[in-house]
This record gives sequence, C-alpha cells and structure tokens, in this order.
Amino acid sequence: MLSKKTKYGLKALTFLAKQDKKDPIPIAEIADRENISQKFLESILLSLRRTGYLGSKKGKGGGYYLIKDPSEIPMTTVMRVLEGPIAMVSCVSLNFYEKCEDCPDEQSCSVHKLMLKVRDSALEVYRHTTLADLLS
Repeated sequence: MLSKKTKYGLKALTFLAKQDKKDPIPIAEIADRENISQKFLESILLSLRRTGYLGSKKGKGGGYYLIKDPSEIPMTTVMRVLEGPIAMVSCVSLNFYEKCEDCPDEQSCSVHKLMLKVRDSALEVYRHTTLADLLS
C-alpha cells in the first residue's frame, strides 16, 4: 500500500509542476491546496529537495519550486526517496538486497519468484513515468 508520505509527495510535486511561473510557492499554500498537514509536508519536501529536483527559498517570498523540468523527474527516484525500496521483500531488491534468513534456496522459492515479477512490473511503470506524465 502506498504510504501517505508518498501520496502527499506526489500531490505536492504535481501541484508545483502545474504552476505557470516557477516562483517559490509557500508550504502553507501547497498544504492548503492539497489538503496536507503543513508540518508533514515540510518533512516530505525536505526529502525531495535532497534529490536535486526541488529548490527552496527562505524568508519573505520563499517556498519551494521545481529545479528540473517535470519530464526529467523519473518516478523511480521519487518512489525510492519517499517510499523506500521498490521491492516488497529484500531478497529481490536491486538497491537494498538482503538474503532472507528463512530461505535456504532463493532459486526454488515461490515467494522469491512472485516478488521478482511484482518488482519488475513496478519498475517498468516507474522507469517509464515522469512527473510530466502525471500532469496529463
């Protein structure tokens, strides 16, 4: 299930991408328009800023803005930053692999085989989807 953190992060990114001007948008405005707790949104936007896709400006007239074009923001990165590993179990994770303690042989494990398919399907969607795709 998608976490609220990821859902709200996607909503905030989409809101920022829809702005005609690329001026900073105050967190309070994003939170109000997208019905998100401002405090929770601050934490989410800080995480996204570290990816290099968002910029921020402090003080009067401050807020958050997109640094990159929405077509240059892949969902693989956004999902990993907000949701964590894409794989549902660590034994099929590309970036966070860990062997399952209860599994003597991954190659014959039915759960492993199923989760590989799930991971690959999710990656296929995320790799071929950018923030720009969410706007249309």
